[in-house]
Amino acid sequence: MASICYGFGASSGLSPLSRFLSYLGHRPRPESPVFWLSESVDAKVLPHAFVRVGFSRGIMGEGRNLVGVDIGTASIKVCQVKETRKGLGLVRLGYAPLGPQAIVDGQVMDAAAVIETLQKVFQDAKIRQKECALSVSGQSVIIRKITVPMMTEAELEEQIQWEAEQHIPFDIKDVHVDYQVLRRRAEASQMDLLLVAAKRDQIEEYLQLARNAKLRPVVCDIDAFTVQNLFEYSRSLPVDQTIALINVGASLSSLNIIANGVSAFTREIANGGNVITEEIQKQLNVPHDQAEAYKCGGSGDPNQAGMIPQQVVQVVEAVSDTIAAEIQRSLDFFMATSGEGEIARIYVTGGSANLAALARAIERRARVSVETWSPIEKLSIEAKEVDPVLLQTRAAQLSVALGLSLRKEKEARA
Repeated sequence: MASICYGFGASSGLSPLSRFLSYLGHRPRPESPVFWLSESVDAKVLPHAFVRVGFSRGIMGEGRNLVGVDIGTASIKVCQVKETRKGLGLVRLGYAPLGPQAIVDGQVMDAAAVIETLQKVFQDAKIRQKECALSVSGQSVIIRKITVPMMTEAELEEQIQWEAEQHIPFDIKDVHVDYQVLRRRAEASQMDLLLVAAKRDQIEEYLQLARNAKLRPVVCDIDAFTVQNLFEYSRSLPVDQTIALINVGASLSSLNIIANGVSAFTREIANGGNVITEEIQKQLNVPHDQAEAYKCGGSGDPNQAGMIPQQVVQVVEAVSDTIAAEIQRSLDFFMATSGEGEIARIYVTGGSANLAALARAIERRARVSVETWSPIEKLSIEAKEVDPVLLQTRAAQLSVALGLSLRKEKEARA
């Protein structure tokens, strides 16, 4: 189970993923990284956060699942789940679009609009629980796989800040730094680490949005890892293959390559569904909403249901190929530098994952089988408040929110 999680304080109990997997007869692998930092029980903001890390088998949790809150560029998605004997059960679901300029390239441009929308989502979905999990992504997050000399945990704790300075293109005082030991190679006197850094200002900005919406943020994770956690719950991670998880969002697409059950390479690509919408707008000279409807397969006009100009199909195919080319460059870089085996399968999720042209373009360029993965495939509906039409319509967009909802109120090392 991989995640990075910011906050203050700790407790104990059973980890959410361990409990879920126990229903399925699985145990999480000790090499799967968990980055965590949890907020104090009184929710007071301390001046300096700290980052702690542990293995999924060693991370203990108790209390309710947190409400997963995905504040994206184009929309806010909110999921509240509970554990059942059958696995993960959805009890509340919220969704609301954001204006085109509310969040740009991960930066909040209109905080008031985001806060108002966040409050409305919780109100409309009838979610009373305030404890929530958020996530960050974009250029303010750096993930690196690095190799360091073999050392003890105590030595690594002392050395990690210096190691991070060699690999992080930010002032070390401006970031939260965390790490996970992936592999110890005694024969080479070396150890492989997953190093993660996230800029403090973006984390605090998102936390403050939640606080101003009268929520209590407990966790701040990273998009790519939340998707991995949910995929591990839904499918488990193959221990003898290399797979790629691609989450195509509105403005960013996250790529996470997992080799032998461990995250081996992550990269965020500054292209997503918005670039398709914008190109439709430009080529057909139509408003944003109509371009978005065209992209999603509707006409945008109730009197012309299902009628999509042929030019839209051509634009979607052309821009999808551009996104696939960016993804392929990252796949090529991984294959040239990692020494890992060939990628066996690519799984695509996210708001634009349902575009058949995109999956075809990725498969054509990668020469690897591509599958569109639904985040809700192992999800049951456990309350009448969940709108089944909304769930099916927005299913592909829920991977981050559902991944965040796996987190617990209190977590600590065992």
